[in-house]
Amino acid sequence: MRRTATARVTAARARVARAGTARTKAVVALLGTAAVAAAGLAGCSDDGPKEPAGAARVASTLGPGEGMLNLVTLPGSIESGRTDPRVDWVTPFQERTGCKVGLKVAATPEEMAGLMRDKDRRYDGVAAPPEVAGRLIAENQVAPVNTDLVDGYKKLEPKLRGLLERDGKHYGIPYVWGSNLLMYDTRTVPPPASWAAVFAPDQARRHSGRIVMRDSPLAIAEAALYLKGAERKLKIRDPYSLTPRQLAATGRVLAKQRPHVGEYWEIPADAVSAFAGGRAVLGQAWPYQVDVLNRAGRAVRGVIPAEGVTGWMDAWMIGARVQHPNCMYQWLQWTASPDVQQQVAEWTGVAPANPQACSGDRLRSGFCAAYHVGDRDYLDGILFAHAPSKACGGESEKNDCTDYAEWRRTWIEATRPQAAKPQAKP
Repeated sequence: MRRTATARVTAARARVARAGTARTKAVVALLGTAAVAAAGLAGCSDDGPKEPAGAARVASTLGPGEGMLNLVTLPGSIESGRTDPRVDWVTPFQERTGCKVGLKVAATPEEMAGLMRDKDRRYDGVAAPPEVAGRLIAENQVAPVNTDLVDGYKKLEPKLRGLLERDGKHYGIPYVWGSNLLMYDTRTVPPPASWAAVFAPDQARRHSGRIVMRDSPLAIAEAALYLKGAERKLKIRDPYSLTPRQLAATGRVLAKQRPHVGEYWEIPADAVSAFAGGRAVLGQAWPYQVDVLNRAGRAVRGVIPAEGVTGWMDAWMIGARVQHPNCMYQWLQWTASPDVQQQVAEWTGVAPANPQACSGDRLRSGFCAAYHVGDRDYLDGILFAHAPSKACGGESEKNDCTDYAEWRRTWIEATRPQAAKPQAKP
């Protein structure tokens, strides 16, 4: 997803091999062949007045599939059997719908956002992480979704369905989600009660060099959660909506923490290997790492600190310049179905947006409990990520907060000070 997923897929591959042949059958009710196509969905041509990106209207009816579907994802979001022939939710879709899937894999969230902004490209859909989704909505690079045309939409988690709603319109179909826990080695570290365990210098020093942290600008939010309690005068409310003063304070926390961090992980499997090899005893993690290590017999636990935890959701969104709306809606319906959600969850090690993926024998025993699938109380306690922006949200109409570019700059300056410095000219 927004994280580089190559090693995560490699680790998951072994799980799938042990589990036997991965399911490649999914049940999907194909959309009807209504006579009226979604006129006006795609909005850019070289002749006549140009509609701005995002002028696409919500589809009201759909016709037959157009035979093609062009998607943008980060590594690991879609499997077509190339990584492992037993893991494939693309081929069955193509066979059932006649929509051939063309895939553009972006290396980073920034590249993904750039592709969707490119007026010379007309991608039908994107599997967007939160730092991309919010910006695409704000920039009118995605079209609203008619959720009535997505069978099974109401089966998806209600909390997730509301994350990409703006002014009564829905801009995404939830795909997968996860939470950012504080993981520790129970043999070495006393149960941490607060994010202070990794952010307060006197506490982080106790495990200096053996702390791992997520390598993402959005990880600034955890430092903001810590400061929300530790420095109340900053008046932090939303850890993803920070004023320049608040962001600068989190940058200082991260800079002081940096000498004690042994590794910043972007690939989830790197955190697994760090704990398994004894190089790490404390740090940020997802339920994925906790689950994999526990099943391998490692004494680790994931906890929710007193300040709470953040989380993330990846969602499928319709491009503003969509060329194949009918195939795109069939894809939205396909990826929301329980059997496809099961495959995605099992292969990538994330929580499915559709709790029905846990019904029957779709997922192995214990998976859904480990990932808190269907646990509404757990979901309600998560502060889900959204793209930082100048607008501070509902409590203020002033543009006095910081955007993602400022977060990214702060993250680099705090965690990679040498990379942030301009190179001297020879």
